[in-house]
Amino acid sequence: MSERPDERLHVLYVHFADAGNRPGAGSRPGGGPPHGEGAGPRGELPELPELPELLVLLADFTPVVQALPPDAALADVRGALRYFDRDAPALARLVRLRAVALHATDCTVGVAVNPLLARMAAQSGPPGTVRVVRPGEAAGFLAGRPVAALHGIGPSTARTLCAYGLDTVGRVAEAEPATLQRILGAKTGRRLHERARGIDPSSVVPSAPARSVASEYRFDLDELDAASRRRALLTLADELGFRMRTEGQAARTLSLTVRYADRSTTTRTRTLAEPTAHTPALTAAAYALHDALGLQRARVRAVSLRAGELTPAELAPRQLSLDPREEKARRAEAAVDRARQRFGASAARPAGLADSPDAA
Repeated sequence: MSERPDERLHVLYVHFADAGNRPGAGSRPGGGPPHGEGAGPRGELPELPELPELLVLLADFTPVVQALPPDAALADVRGALRYFDRDAPALARLVRLRAVALHATDCTVGVAVNPLLARMAAQSGPPGTVRVVRPGEAAGFLAGRPVAALHGIGPSTARTLCAYGLDTVGRVAEAEPATLQRILGAKTGRRLHERARGIDPSSVVPSAPARSVASEYRFDLDELDAASRRRALLTLADELGFRMRTEGQAARTLSLTVRYADRSTTTRTRTLAEPTAHTPALTAAAYALHDALGLQRARVRAVSLRAGELTPAELAPRQLSLDPREEKARRAEAAVDRARQRFGASAARPAGLADSPDAA
C-alpha cells in the first residue's frame, strides 16, 4: 500500500511562460524569431495561448482554480491527491509535462501549504522548475529574503521598513507586532507580521479570468534604447485600441510585460481611470508603466501589452470632457478607424511612428 500524500501541501501557484520560453523555441542571430515559425512583420512572437485555454489544463486536476491574469493561476489540489495517488510536487511536475505536451508552453510551479508561500516559491526559482516549500520550512525559506519580496508589499512600504532596519523578511518576523503597527498602522502591521512568518489565511477562490486582448513586439536585437521601446509601446497601444474599438470593447486595466535578454520577465498592471479603448489613454498608461520600471541599462528582448477586464463600450462609463481637443482627437480617431477598415491597418499610423524604420 502506497504512503498517503501529505494533504497539508496542497496549493500550486502556476506561472505560464511566454512564447520565448517555450521548449524548442530557438532564435536566429540578432535575437529575432526563428524563420518560418509564425513571426510577424515586426518580428512578433506567436502569442502565448490565452489563459482560459491553460486553465482548462489545471481543471483536469482540480475544479478549485483561481485565475490570476495575465499569465498565472492558483490551484488547490487537495481533492486530487488521493485520486491521482500522488503528492502535490508530483502533480506540479505533471502539470508542467502536460503544458509542454498540449500547449508547447512551459511553466514555473510553486508548491506550498498556502497561496502566499506557493507564489513566493515559484518566484524564487529559475523559470521552468517546480519549487517546494514544505510544512516547517517556511521560516528558513523566508528569513533571508528582502522584505519587498513579500507579496503585497509595495516599494513605498519596503522603503519605510528598510529605514527602520527591517530590510529582510526574517527581521520583520522577529519584530514585535506593536512595532510594526506603530510604523504601518494596526491592520497593515498585523498582516505584515503574519506574512513574514509564512501565515496566509486566504484560500484559493475559483474564478475565471476576465476577457482580454494582447499584442507583443519583439526586437531584432536586445534593445537598450528607451525611445525605441516607447515607439514599440505606441505601436502596441495603437493596435490594441483599434482592435477594441472595432469589436466595441473597452479595457479597465492595462498590463505591461517586459522580457529581458536572460528570458526573465517583469509584469506590471495599472487600473485605468475609466474603461477605454482610446489610443492616447492606452499609450499614456503604457508609458507610465514602462517609465516606472527604470530600465536605464536593461537589455530588453520583447515588450507586450495586455488590455484586460474588457467590457462592452456602450456600457462603459465615460467622464464628460470640456476640452474641445479631447473631442476632436476622438473624432479623428474614428475617422482613422474607418480608413483602416476600408484600406487596411497600414492606411494610417500614429504620428509618433512616422519616422520609425517600421513605417516603411
